[in-house]
Amino acid sequence: MDKERRERLIRTTGVHLAMEATETLRQVVEEFPDNPRAMDYFYDLFRAEYCGGGAKKNGAMRIGMLCVQAPEELIRAAGAVPVRLCSGSHAFDQAGAEFMPAKACSLVKATLGMLSLRTAGGAERLDLVVNPTTCEQKKKAGELLEDFGYRVHHLEMPPAKDSEEARIYWQRSVKKFAAVLEETTGVRITKQRLAKAIRTTGMARSAYRRLHELAKWPRPLIRGKDVMLVTNAYFFDDLDRWTAAVTELADEIEQRRETNLPGAGKHAPRILFTGSPPIFPNLKLPLLIEQAGGVIVVDEVCSSSRLLHDQVAYDEQALYDMVPAVADRVLKPCTCPVFLSSQDRVRRLLDLAASFAVDGVVYQSFAGCMPYALEQRSVGQALVNANIPMLSVETDYGPDDQGQLSTRVEAFIESLRGKARKRA
Repeated sequence: MDKERRERLIRTTGVHLAMEATETLRQVVEEFPDNPRAMDYFYDLFRAEYCGGGAKKNGAMRIGMLCVQAPEELIRAAGAVPVRLCSGSHAFDQAGAEFMPAKACSLVKATLGMLSLRTAGGAERLDLVVNPTTCEQKKKAGELLEDFGYRVHHLEMPPAKDSEEARIYWQRSVKKFAAVLEETTGVRITKQRLAKAIRTTGMARSAYRRLHELAKWPRPLIRGKDVMLVTNAYFFDDLDRWTAAVTELADEIEQRRETNLPGAGKHAPRILFTGSPPIFPNLKLPLLIEQAGGVIVVDEVCSSSRLLHDQVAYDEQALYDMVPAVADRVLKPCTCPVFLSSQDRVRRLLDLAASFAVDGVVYQSFAGCMPYALEQRSVGQALVNANIPMLSVETDYGPDDQGQLSTRVEAFIESLRGKARKRA
Protein backbone atom coordinates (compact mmCIF):
# COMPACT_ATOMS: atom_id res chain seq x y z
CA MET A 1 0.00 0.00 0.00
CA ASP A 2 1.51 3.35 -1.03
CA LYS A 3 2.01 6.12 1.54
CA GLU A 4 -0.71 8.45 0.23
CA ARG A 5 -3.34 5.73 0.20
CA ARG A 6 -2.32 4.57 3.67
CA GLU A 7 -2.65 8.08 5.11
CA ARG A 8 -6.06 8.48 3.48
CA LEU A 9 -7.16 5.11 4.92
CA ILE A 10 -5.96 6.12 8.40
CA ARG A 11 -7.98 9.36 8.25
CA THR A 12 -11.19 7.80 6.98
CA THR A 13 -10.93 4.83 9.35
CA GLY A 14 -10.44 7.17 12.32
CA VAL A 15 -13.54 9.15 11.37
CA HIS A 16 -15.64 6.00 10.91
CA LEU A 17 -14.42 4.53 14.22
CA ALA A 18 -15.45 7.70 16.08
CA MET A 19 -18.86 7.59 14.37
CA GLU A 20 -19.37 3.93 15.31
CA ALA A 21 -18.36 4.55 18.91
CA THR A 22 -20.53 7.67 19.20
CA GLU A 23 -23.60 5.83 17.89
CA THR A 24 -23.05 2.82 20.15
CA LEU A 25 -22.65 5.06 23.19
CA ARG A 26 -25.74 7.03 22.19
CA GLN A 27 -27.78 3.82 22.20
CA VAL A 28 -26.23 2.56 25.43
CA VAL A 29 -26.83 5.83 27.28
CA GLU A 30 -29.88 7.49 25.73
CA GLU A 31 -32.18 4.59 24.85
CA PHE A 32 -32.42 3.29 28.41
CA PRO A 33 -33.88 5.49 31.16
CA ASP A 34 -32.50 3.72 34.22
CA ASN A 35 -28.71 3.81 33.83
CA PRO A 36 -26.79 3.69 37.14
CA ARG A 37 -25.06 6.97 37.99
CA ALA A 38 -21.77 5.15 38.54
CA MET A 39 -21.80 4.10 34.88
CA ASP A 40 -20.93 7.69 33.92
CA TYR A 41 -17.26 6.87 34.61
CA PHE A 42 -17.33 4.15 31.96
CA TYR A 43 -19.36 6.18 29.44
CA ASP A 44 -16.83 9.02 29.73
CA LEU A 45 -13.92 6.60 29.51
CA PHE A 46 -15.11 5.19 26.18
CA ARG A 47 -15.83 8.67 24.83
CA ALA A 48 -12.25 9.67 25.63
CA GLU A 49 -10.71 6.47 24.25
CA TYR A 50 -12.74 6.19 21.03
CA CYS A 51 -14.21 9.62 20.31
CA GLY A 52 -11.77 12.08 21.85
CA GLY A 53 -8.37 11.10 20.54
CA GLY A 54 -7.51 8.45 23.12
CA ALA A 55 -7.23 8.39 26.88
CA LYS A 56 -3.95 9.37 28.54
CA LYS A 57 -1.36 6.56 28.81
CA ASN A 58 1.40 6.25 31.38
CA GLY A 59 5.01 5.73 30.38
CA ALA A 60 5.23 2.01 31.19
CA MET A 61 6.01 -0.57 28.54
CA ARG A 62 2.87 -1.88 26.83
CA ILE A 63 2.35 -5.57 26.07
CA GLY A 64 -0.45 -6.30 23.60
CA MET A 65 -2.54 -9.44 24.12
CA LEU A 66 -4.50 -11.08 21.32
CA CYS A 67 -6.38 -13.40 23.68
CA VAL A 68 -7.51 -13.71 27.29
CA GLN A 69 -5.21 -16.75 27.61
CA ALA A 70 -2.17 -14.50 28.05
CA PRO A 71 -1.38 -14.41 31.82
CA GLU A 72 -1.61 -10.72 32.68
CA GLU A 73 -0.20 -11.20 36.20
CA LEU A 74 3.23 -11.94 34.69
CA ILE A 75 3.03 -8.86 32.47
CA ARG A 76 2.30 -6.63 35.46
CA ALA A 77 5.00 -8.32 37.55
CA ALA A 78 7.49 -7.48 34.79
CA GLY A 79 6.65 -3.79 35.15
CA ALA A 80 4.56 -3.54 31.96
CA VAL A 81 0.92 -2.75 31.19
CA PRO A 82 -1.23 -5.41 29.47
CA VAL A 83 -3.45 -4.15 26.63
CA ARG A 84 -6.12 -6.41 25.12
CA LEU A 85 -5.98 -5.81 21.37
CA CYS A 86 -9.26 -7.31 20.16
CA SER A 87 -11.27 -4.81 18.08
CA GLY A 88 -15.00 -4.58 17.51
CA SER A 89 -14.87 -1.86 14.87
CA HIS A 90 -16.46 -2.31 11.45
CA ALA A 91 -14.10 0.42 10.18
CA PHE A 92 -11.08 -1.68 11.16
CA ASP A 93 -12.82 -4.76 9.75
CA GLN A 94 -12.92 -2.96 6.39
CA ALA A 95 -9.25 -2.00 6.76
CA GLY A 96 -8.39 -5.64 7.44
CA ALA A 97 -10.15 -6.64 4.22
CA GLU A 98 -7.17 -5.13 2.38
CA PHE A 99 -5.09 -8.22 3.19
CA MET A 100 -7.42 -10.75 4.88
CA PRO A 101 -9.80 -13.22 3.17
CA ALA A 102 -13.35 -11.94 2.81
CA LYS A 103 -14.70 -14.85 4.89
CA ALA A 104 -12.27 -14.36 7.76
CA CYS A 105 -13.64 -13.83 11.28
CA SER A 106 -14.63 -10.19 11.82
CA LEU A 107 -12.83 -10.03 15.16
CA VAL A 108 -9.50 -11.22 13.73
CA LYS A 109 -9.88 -9.12 10.60
CA ALA A 110 -10.73 -5.94 12.55
CA THR A 111 -7.91 -6.49 15.03
CA LEU A 112 -5.35 -6.91 12.26
CA GLY A 113 -6.83 -3.93 10.43
CA MET A 114 -6.33 -1.82 13.55
CA LEU A 115 -2.78 -3.06 14.07
CA SER A 116 -1.85 -2.58 10.42
CA LEU A 117 -2.68 1.14 10.69
CA ARG A 118 -1.10 1.60 14.15
CA THR A 119 -3.72 4.18 15.08
CA ALA A 120 -6.17 3.52 17.92
CA GLY A 121 -7.31 0.80 20.28
CA GLY A 122 -3.91 0.28 21.90
CA ALA A 123 -1.90 -0.12 18.68
CA GLU A 124 -0.12 3.25 18.84
CA ARG A 125 2.83 1.93 20.83
CA LEU A 126 3.45 -1.71 21.69
CA ASP A 127 6.73 -3.14 22.94
CA LEU A 128 5.60 -6.74 22.43
CA VAL A 129 2.54 -8.60 21.20
CA VAL A 130 1.77 -11.94 22.83
CA ASN A 131 -0.28 -14.24 20.61
CA PRO A 132 -1.67 -17.38 22.33
CA THR A 133 -2.03 -20.09 19.68
CA THR A 134 -5.75 -20.68 20.09
CA CYS A 135 -7.81 -20.62 16.87
CA GLU A 136 -6.19 -21.19 13.48
CA GLN A 137 -6.82 -17.64 12.28
CA LYS A 138 -5.02 -16.11 15.26
CA LYS A 139 -2.11 -18.48 14.76
CA LYS A 140 -1.59 -17.18 11.23
CA ALA A 141 -2.30 -13.62 12.37
CA GLY A 142 0.99 -13.68 14.26
CA GLU A 143 2.94 -13.97 11.01
CA LEU A 144 1.11 -10.98 9.56
CA LEU A 145 1.89 -8.93 12.65
CA GLU A 146 5.58 -9.72 12.25
CA ASP A 147 5.30 -8.49 8.65
CA PHE A 148 3.77 -5.27 10.03
CA GLY A 149 6.90 -4.76 12.13
CA TYR A 150 5.64 -5.88 15.54
CA ARG A 151 7.69 -8.03 17.85
CA VAL A 152 5.49 -11.09 18.47
CA HIS A 153 5.78 -13.86 21.03
CA HIS A 154 3.75 -16.95 20.14
CA LEU A 155 2.47 -18.39 23.43
CA GLU A 156 1.96 -22.06 22.60
CA MET A 157 -1.31 -23.57 23.85
CA PRO A 158 -1.98 -27.32 24.18
CA PRO A 159 -4.87 -28.69 22.07
CA ALA A 160 -6.52 -30.08 25.22
CA LYS A 161 -6.52 -29.00 28.86
CA ASP A 162 -7.61 -31.99 30.90
CA SER A 163 -4.47 -34.14 30.94
CA GLU A 164 -1.40 -33.72 33.12
CA GLU A 165 0.70 -33.66 29.93
CA ALA A 166 -1.25 -30.62 28.70
CA ARG A 167 -0.80 -28.89 32.05
CA ILE A 168 2.97 -29.45 32.03
CA TYR A 169 3.24 -28.31 28.40
CA TRP A 170 1.33 -25.11 29.20
CA GLN A 171 3.37 -24.36 32.31
CA ARG A 172 6.55 -24.63 30.26
CA SER A 173 5.08 -22.21 27.72
CA VAL A 174 4.20 -19.75 30.49
CA LYS A 175 7.69 -19.96 32.03
CA LYS A 176 9.20 -19.25 28.62
CA PHE A 177 6.85 -16.26 28.28
CA ALA A 178 8.01 -14.98 31.68
CA ALA A 179 11.61 -15.07 30.47
CA VAL A 180 10.67 -13.16 27.30
CA LEU A 181 8.91 -10.53 29.41
CA GLU A 182 11.98 -10.05 31.60
CA GLU A 183 14.15 -9.67 28.49
CA THR A 184 11.70 -7.15 26.97
CA THR A 185 11.20 -4.95 30.01
CA GLY A 186 14.56 -5.37 31.73
CA VAL A 187 12.65 -6.06 34.98
CA ARG A 188 13.08 -9.30 36.86
CA ILE A 189 9.89 -11.08 37.93
CA THR A 190 10.47 -11.63 41.64
CA LYS A 191 8.18 -13.36 44.11
CA GLN A 192 7.34 -9.99 45.68
CA ARG A 193 6.44 -8.37 42.34
CA LEU A 194 4.37 -11.37 41.23
CA ALA A 195 2.56 -11.58 44.58
CA LYS A 196 1.65 -7.89 44.27
CA ALA A 197 0.40 -8.38 40.70
CA ILE A 198 -1.71 -11.37 41.77
CA ARG A 199 -3.13 -9.36 44.67
CA THR A 200 -3.94 -6.33 42.50
CA THR A 201 -5.64 -8.32 39.74
CA GLY A 202 -7.39 -10.39 42.41
CA MET A 203 -8.92 -7.25 43.89
CA ALA A 204 -10.19 -6.26 40.45
CA ARG A 205 -11.75 -9.69 39.94
CA SER A 206 -13.33 -9.58 43.40
CA ALA A 207 -14.92 -6.22 42.56
CA TYR A 208 -16.31 -7.70 39.36
CA ARG A 209 -17.59 -10.81 41.15
CA ARG A 210 -19.72 -8.58 43.39
CA LEU A 211 -21.37 -7.15 40.29
CA HIS A 212 -21.68 -10.64 38.80
CA GLU A 213 -23.42 -12.05 41.88
CA LEU A 214 -25.84 -9.13 42.14
CA ALA A 215 -27.24 -10.12 38.75
CA LYS A 216 -28.78 -13.20 40.39
CA TRP A 217 -31.39 -10.98 42.09
CA PRO A 218 -34.90 -11.96 40.88
CA ARG A 219 -35.60 -8.44 39.55
CA PRO A 220 -32.79 -7.26 37.23
CA LEU A 221 -30.68 -4.55 38.86
CA ILE A 222 -28.33 -3.71 35.97
CA ARG A 223 -28.47 -4.33 32.24
CA GLY A 224 -26.04 -6.52 30.36
CA LYS A 225 -25.07 -3.72 27.98
CA ASP A 226 -23.57 -1.87 30.96
CA VAL A 227 -21.79 -4.93 32.34
CA MET A 228 -20.23 -5.57 28.93
CA LEU A 229 -19.03 -1.97 28.79
CA VAL A 230 -17.47 -2.41 32.23
CA THR A 231 -15.62 -5.57 31.22
CA ASN A 232 -14.51 -4.11 27.88
CA ALA A 233 -13.03 -1.18 29.81
CA TYR A 234 -10.77 -3.67 31.58
CA PHE A 235 -8.94 -4.08 28.25
CA PHE A 236 -7.31 -0.65 28.47
CA ASP A 237 -8.18 1.23 31.68
CA ASP A 238 -5.83 1.80 34.61
CA LEU A 239 -6.38 -1.20 36.87
CA ASP A 240 -6.70 0.69 40.17
CA ARG A 241 -9.12 3.24 38.70
CA TRP A 242 -11.14 0.45 37.09
CA THR A 243 -11.39 -1.46 40.37
CA ALA A 244 -12.50 1.67 42.25
CA ALA A 245 -15.13 2.46 39.58
CA VAL A 246 -16.51 -1.11 39.64
CA THR A 247 -16.64 -1.03 43.45
CA GLU A 248 -18.64 2.22 43.31
CA LEU A 249 -20.97 0.69 40.72
CA ALA A 250 -21.50 -2.44 42.82
CA ASP A 251 -22.29 -0.23 45.85
CA GLU A 252 -24.96 1.57 43.83
CA ILE A 253 -26.44 -1.70 42.56
CA GLU A 254 -26.60 -3.03 46.12
CA GLN A 255 -28.45 0.14 47.10
CA ARG A 256 -30.90 -0.52 44.26
CA ARG A 257 -31.49 -3.96 45.69
CA GLU A 258 -32.12 -2.57 49.18
CA THR A 259 -34.61 -0.01 47.87
CA ASN A 260 -36.14 -2.52 45.40
CA LEU A 261 -35.32 -0.26 42.47
CA PRO A 262 -34.96 -2.54 39.41
CA GLY A 263 -32.84 -1.81 36.37
CA ALA A 264 -35.35 -3.41 33.97
CA GLY A 265 -38.99 -4.50 33.96
CA LYS A 266 -39.82 -7.30 36.37
CA HIS A 267 -41.32 -9.31 33.51
CA ALA A 268 -38.28 -8.85 31.25
CA PRO A 269 -37.03 -12.22 29.97
CA ARG A 270 -33.66 -13.08 31.54
CA ILE A 271 -31.04 -13.91 28.91
CA LEU A 272 -27.73 -15.76 29.00
CA PHE A 273 -25.44 -14.47 26.24
CA THR A 274 -22.70 -16.73 24.89
CA GLY A 275 -20.55 -17.45 21.84
CA SER A 276 -18.30 -15.04 19.96
CA PRO A 277 -17.36 -12.10 22.20
CA PRO A 278 -19.02 -8.65 21.94
CA ILE A 279 -16.17 -6.13 21.65
CA PHE A 280 -16.85 -2.38 21.71
CA PRO A 281 -18.12 -0.70 19.57
CA ASN A 282 -19.75 -3.85 18.17
CA LEU A 283 -22.45 -4.35 20.81
CA LYS A 284 -25.00 -4.85 18.05
CA LEU A 285 -26.62 -8.05 19.27
CA PRO A 286 -26.59 -7.31 23.05
CA LEU A 287 -28.22 -3.93 22.37
CA LEU A 288 -30.88 -5.50 20.13
CA ILE A 289 -31.72 -7.99 22.90
CA GLU A 290 -32.24 -5.28 25.51
CA GLN A 291 -33.95 -2.87 23.13
CA ALA A 292 -36.45 -5.68 22.45
CA GLY A 293 -37.29 -5.93 26.16
CA GLY A 294 -34.96 -8.68 27.33
CA VAL A 295 -32.19 -8.25 29.89
CA ILE A 296 -28.83 -10.02 29.74
CA VAL A 297 -28.31 -11.12 33.34
CA VAL A 298 -25.19 -13.22 32.68
CA ASP A 299 -22.81 -14.06 29.88
CA GLU A 300 -20.23 -16.70 29.05
CA VAL A 301 -17.84 -14.93 26.70
CA CYS A 302 -14.10 -14.24 26.83
CA SER A 303 -14.58 -10.46 26.69
CA SER A 304 -16.67 -10.40 29.87
CA SER A 305 -17.37 -12.94 32.62
CA ARG A 306 -14.77 -15.47 31.47
CA LEU A 307 -12.18 -12.68 31.47
CA LEU A 308 -12.67 -11.88 35.16
CA HIS A 309 -14.25 -14.88 36.85
CA ASP A 310 -11.38 -16.92 38.29
CA GLN A 311 -8.68 -16.14 40.85
CA VAL A 312 -5.08 -17.34 41.19
CA ALA A 313 -4.73 -19.88 44.01
CA TYR A 314 -1.32 -20.80 45.43
CA ASP A 315 0.05 -22.17 48.71
CA GLU A 316 3.46 -20.56 49.09
CA GLN A 317 4.77 -17.13 48.09
CA ALA A 318 7.50 -18.60 45.95
CA LEU A 319 7.96 -18.47 42.18
CA TYR A 320 7.94 -22.26 41.85
CA ASP A 321 4.39 -22.19 43.28
CA MET A 322 3.01 -18.88 42.00
CA VAL A 323 4.01 -19.16 38.30
CA PRO A 324 2.29 -22.58 37.88
CA ALA A 325 -0.72 -21.16 39.75
CA VAL A 326 -0.91 -18.25 37.31
CA ALA A 327 -0.71 -20.74 34.42
CA ASP A 328 -3.45 -22.92 35.95
CA ARG A 329 -5.73 -19.90 36.43
CA VAL A 330 -5.67 -19.32 32.69
CA LEU A 331 -5.89 -22.92 31.47
CA LYS A 332 -7.94 -25.10 33.82
CA PRO A 333 -11.21 -23.08 34.02
CA CYS A 334 -11.12 -22.02 30.36
CA THR A 335 -14.22 -22.96 28.36
CA CYS A 336 -13.01 -21.78 24.95
CA PRO A 337 -14.25 -24.05 22.10
CA VAL A 338 -10.73 -24.35 20.64
CA PHE A 339 -10.05 -27.22 23.04
CA LEU A 340 -10.83 -30.78 22.00
CA SER A 341 -13.74 -31.25 24.41
CA SER A 342 -16.69 -28.93 25.02
CA GLN A 343 -17.95 -30.76 28.12
CA ASP A 344 -16.73 -28.08 30.55
CA ARG A 345 -18.36 -25.37 28.48
CA VAL A 346 -21.71 -27.16 28.36
CA ARG A 347 -21.56 -27.76 32.11
CA ARG A 348 -20.71 -24.11 32.70
CA LEU A 349 -23.61 -22.89 30.56
CA LEU A 350 -26.12 -25.17 32.29
CA ASP A 351 -24.83 -24.06 35.70
CA LEU A 352 -25.13 -20.36 34.79
CA ALA A 353 -28.61 -20.89 33.34
CA ALA A 354 -29.76 -22.45 36.62
CA SER A 355 -27.92 -20.04 38.96
CA PHE A 356 -29.20 -16.91 37.20
CA ALA A 357 -32.71 -18.29 36.47
CA VAL A 358 -32.47 -17.50 32.76
CA ASP A 359 -35.43 -17.81 30.44
CA GLY A 360 -33.40 -18.29 27.27
CA VAL A 361 -29.94 -18.26 25.69
CA VAL A 362 -28.66 -16.18 22.76
CA TYR A 363 -25.67 -17.75 21.01
CA GLN A 364 -23.63 -15.44 18.78
CA SER A 365 -21.13 -16.76 16.25
CA PHE A 366 -19.22 -14.50 13.91
CA ALA A 367 -19.21 -15.48 10.25
CA GLY A 368 -15.89 -17.21 9.64
CA CYS A 369 -15.42 -18.23 13.30
CA MET A 370 -15.34 -22.01 12.97
CA PRO A 371 -14.84 -23.04 16.65
CA TYR A 372 -18.08 -21.39 17.79
CA ALA A 373 -19.98 -22.36 14.64
CA LEU A 374 -19.01 -26.03 15.02
CA GLU A 375 -19.79 -26.08 18.73
CA GLN A 376 -23.21 -24.45 18.38
CA ARG A 377 -25.01 -27.72 17.64
CA SER A 378 -23.75 -29.61 20.71
CA VAL A 379 -24.46 -26.64 22.97
CA GLY A 380 -27.91 -26.24 21.45
CA GLN A 381 -28.75 -29.91 22.01
CA ALA A 382 -27.65 -29.73 25.66
CA LEU A 383 -29.89 -26.70 26.20
CA VAL A 384 -32.83 -28.40 24.45
CA ASN A 385 -32.39 -31.39 26.76
CA ALA A 386 -32.53 -28.98 29.71
CA ASN A 387 -35.66 -27.29 28.29
CA ILE A 388 -33.86 -23.97 27.79
CA PRO A 389 -34.75 -22.12 24.53
CA MET A 390 -31.80 -20.90 22.46
CA LEU A 391 -31.55 -18.41 19.61
CA SER A 392 -28.50 -19.02 17.42
CA VAL A 393 -27.28 -16.00 15.44
CA GLU A 394 -24.53 -15.82 12.85
CA THR A 395 -23.47 -12.25 12.18
CA ASP A 396 -20.48 -10.00 11.54
CA TYR A 397 -19.45 -6.40 12.25
CA GLY A 398 -21.42 -4.93 9.35
CA PRO A 399 -24.74 -3.09 9.79
CA ASP A 400 -26.49 -4.77 6.84
CA ASP A 401 -28.23 -7.48 8.88
CA GLN A 402 -29.54 -5.11 11.56
CA GLY A 403 -33.17 -5.28 10.41
CA GLN A 404 -33.22 -9.05 10.01
CA LEU A 405 -31.57 -9.57 13.39
CA SER A 406 -33.98 -7.18 15.07
CA THR A 407 -36.96 -9.17 13.76
CA ARG A 408 -35.50 -12.49 14.95
CA VAL A 409 -34.50 -11.16 18.36
CA GLU A 410 -37.89 -9.50 18.97
CA ALA A 411 -39.69 -12.76 18.08
CA PHE A 412 -37.43 -14.73 20.43
CA ILE A 413 -37.90 -12.29 23.33
CA GLU A 414 -41.66 -12.29 22.77
CA SER A 415 -41.69 -16.11 22.89
CA LEU A 416 -40.06 -15.96 26.33
CA ARG A 417 -42.40 -13.40 27.89
CA GLY A 418 -44.89 -15.99 29.12
CA LYS A 419 -42.11 -17.91 30.83
CA ALA A 420 -40.80 -14.70 32.39
CA ARG A 421 -44.24 -13.71 33.72
CA LYS A 422 -44.73 -17.15 35.23
CA ARG A 423 -41.34 -16.97 36.93
CA ALA A 424 -42.01 -13.43 38.25
